[in-house]
Amino acid sequence: MTPLPDHRPKQLSLGPLEQEILHIVWELGCATVKDVHELILSDPNRELAYTSVTTVLRRLTQKGWLTCDKQGRVFYWKPLLSSQEAQVLQAHEQLNRFLAIGNPDVVAAFADSLDTASIEQIEAIALRLKAARQAREEEG
Repeated sequence: MTPLPDHRPKQLSLGPLEQEILHIVWELGCATVKDVHELILSDPNRELAYTSVTTVLRRLTQKGWLTCDKQGRVFYWKPLLSSQEAQVLQAHEQLNRFLAIGNPDVVAAFADSLDTASIEQIEAIALRLKAARQAREEEG
């Protein structure tokens, strides 16, 4: 199980183009505007200005998803989180929003709608929670 990453972006929510470009940077590991722009334009049905890619990469950097290094005259963008770490963070955020509702009827309705595989996952999570709680009690 992947633990919560130490780095958390300032803003988790991303627009569709931001998500697409972030996925491209994850795929490449390190990317220039040209790399991203060419990949997007490799789809003959797509049009996107080079400057738009630059703007989105800068926005992702401001939001805390990417870091930018300048080498000579070229800017290179790298992810600050892996795709898996981002999924963990987003799942954690969604769970916290769900639990913030605090209404047992909503949780019960959710539990009633689960299929067998989901119930098995919930049971596995419950066992991990129980083990974590016992470990905390033993430390304290």
